[in-house]
Amino acid sequence: MAIPEQDAGENRRGAFIAPGYLAGFILVTSLFFLWALANNFNDILIRQFQKALDLNRAEAGFIQFVFYIGYFTMALPAGMVMRRFGYRAGILAGLGLYAVGALLFYPAAEIRVYAAFLAALFVIAAGAAFLETAANPYIVAFGHPSRAEQRLNFAQAFNGFGGFLAPIIGGVFIFSGIEHSKADIAAMPPAQQAAYRATEAQMVQGPYLVLAVLVVLIAIAVAMVRLPHIEPPGRASDAHGKRPSRFAILREPALAGAVTAQFFNIGAQVGVWSFFIDFVKEVTPTTPERTAAFLLSFSLALFMAGRFIGAALMQRIAATRLLTFFALAGVFLAALAALTGGWIAVGALTLTSLFMSIMFPTIFSLGVKDLGERAMLGAPLIVMAIIGGAVFPPMMGFISQAIGALQPVMLVPALCLAVVAFYATRAHRAAGRVETPPAASPLH
Repeated sequence: MAIPEQDAGENRRGAFIAPGYLAGFILVTSLFFLWALANNFNDILIRQFQKALDLNRAEAGFIQFVFYIGYFTMALPAGMVMRRFGYRAGILAGLGLYAVGALLFYPAAEIRVYAAFLAALFVIAAGAAFLETAANPYIVAFGHPSRAEQRLNFAQAFNGFGGFLAPIIGGVFIFSGIEHSKADIAAMPPAQQAAYRATEAQMVQGPYLVLAVLVVLIAIAVAMVRLPHIEPPGRASDAHGKRPSRFAILREPALAGAVTAQFFNIGAQVGVWSFFIDFVKEVTPTTPERTAAFLLSFSLALFMAGRFIGAALMQRIAATRLLTFFALAGVFLAALAALTGGWIAVGALTLTSLFMSIMFPTIFSLGVKDLGERAMLGAPLIVMAIIGGAVFPPMMGFISQAIGALQPVMLVPALCLAVVAFYATRAHRAAGRVETPPAASPLH
């Protein structure tokens, strides 16, 4: 990637944003916010679709399965599109897919077919995969290389803000505030029951239409705004003129360990957040859904804050040591949520997000920091490891359905975080006593 020639003088003085690119920087930063909304709306949909579509918890868990399968399958195609046509084209393709998926929620709500909603979510996920693949190189290219990490951390803060805001938006505009027990719904006459479910299904139409309009407006702006030139990645060859194999690089122990740890880390994150509202309703039955959604939002605010706290602590504490401590704290809190009761359990699960905060960026950085020019081959593999988010929520849903309770199932995220703790311990031993703070990376 390259910063435009005319800005070289300014960039030697350490420009945070190169002159003339402020509007482009704002637009690319907004992409971090957009895919956070898409990810975290799913936590609301899992609860909403149980009411609107008469799903059990295991069936609702497939929302995350389909969404993260979309991410997984589209990560490499997104990279190929950008290598062929450039990053602007990749961003526009991602925004187009995102808007189409959001628009598909309207007819899906009219026909109330679960498969139609899942198809719409897959399309949104495909768009988000394009956006996430493109955003980091663009943010890095907007100013002086010495301030790239600062720019990326700034952009990632908006990812955390989107995660914090999504449950509030969903709680206010998707949850109707009308709650009936399963017994009450079963006792309704068929016509009344159908009307209730139809009303609940249609609650998603307005928010997703607004989201589609917002995405289209951003796409129009991206098509018109001035953006820095970036050399497409992935064209480099080795000394023999051959392109290196993307998957052969998994022979690197640090990268292979990071891919494995990331799989379990994302599984823990998505597992906790997917069933957070159901968990609160189970252990404190009188808590309204909207209150549970606001608690989820607070938990995600802690997740956002944890990134800033972790970045500050890494100035004094080795990243691998801090990752070990955070992972062990997460294991303890998730287990506490599973084994205690009432507001102690809710508080423990809420705090778990704080300690999951640094995991994705730290694992990502540890996996690629010694790869040199091959980092662009290794990085997408770590991103693809987010398929853990497709595996664990359905698993947790099925276990919950089988045992008739959700609370004990929070031991699954505890076990996932134990794997992260094991990885962090081994990484710390491998690094020895000297370790530099890891570079910033995409947030989830």
